Amino acid sequence: MSDHESYPVLRTTVLDATDIRGLAEFYRQLLGLRYRPGDEPPEPGEPDTSDWLVLRGGSFPLAFQQVDELPAATWPSNDVPQQLHLDMTVPDTAALAHQHERALALGARVLLDHTDDPDEPLWVYADPAGHPFCIFVG
Repeated sequence: MSDHESYPVLRTTVLDATDIRGLAEFYRQLLGLRYRPGDEPPEPGEPDTSDWLVLRGGSFPLAFQQVDELPAATWPSNDVPQQLHLDMTVPDTAALAHQHERALALGARVLLDHTDDPDEPLWVYADPAGHPFCIFVG
């Protein structure tokens, strides 16, 4: 395949948020990621003027872009579509239960409990900014 026929490479998923530090902290703790050098939180008492943050350490970077307003998705209603959601897997139902408790403690809100599905038990959540995400046994 020649260079002009190659495909683009997906590098980063970017989430908009009105509080990017808060949302980045949510995903940093949930997924065990780390800040890109230079994106760490400022020292206590210093203002946080970040309008773009990147977390690394997973399959690909997760970035956060500051916006002035962001209507939360209303899934499963389509009044405000989700437009994008993140899917995460765990190896078994015990891990699913553990991650469920962690997600709630970090500020996730349950949108759907589908843990009774014998083929693919899962939870659907909204993160603190309202973006839907799923954790399921995969």
